[in-house]
Amino acid sequence: MKVILKETIGSLGIIGSEANVADGYARNYLLPQGKAVLATPQNRNMLKQQKAKFEIQIGKEKKLAEEMAERLEGVECKVAAKVSESDRLYGSVGVKDIISALAKQDIVIEKRMLLLSDPIKTIGSFKIPIRVYKDVEPEITVEIIPE
Repeated sequence: MKVILKETIGSLGIIGSEANVADGYARNYLLPQGKAVLATPQNRNMLKQQKAKFEIQIGKEKKLAEEMAERLEGVECKVAAKVSESDRLYGSVGVKDIISALAKQDIVIEKRMLLLSDPIKTIGSFKIPIRVYKDVEPEITVEIIPE
């Protein structure tokens, strides 16, 4: 089912764009929540009229994202973990551990924003990107230290 987004949804697109989604997702979530409208000719005309408004909102979102990216760029956080004699971790350091370490520094990010492909299993320093907005991905440094 084709819908026109009324707000930016990370996995689908930015505000004002058309997206092809599953029927159930549209009927049960997007339409009742007011996050999208059906992509009918009438709604497309409405979109053309509101395009300037959407572009202003996109600009604001991008500006906020760039400001947040400046704050995040170069941030270092340390995560303490239990270590064996061979400098391997007992278990691993995952997204939740990194988010809680950032929260101690008064930096609040969502779990889905942290682009950690695999959990960290060794001691060291790692560069991890954070997706703040489409094409805005600052990197933070996470240092794993022995507990």
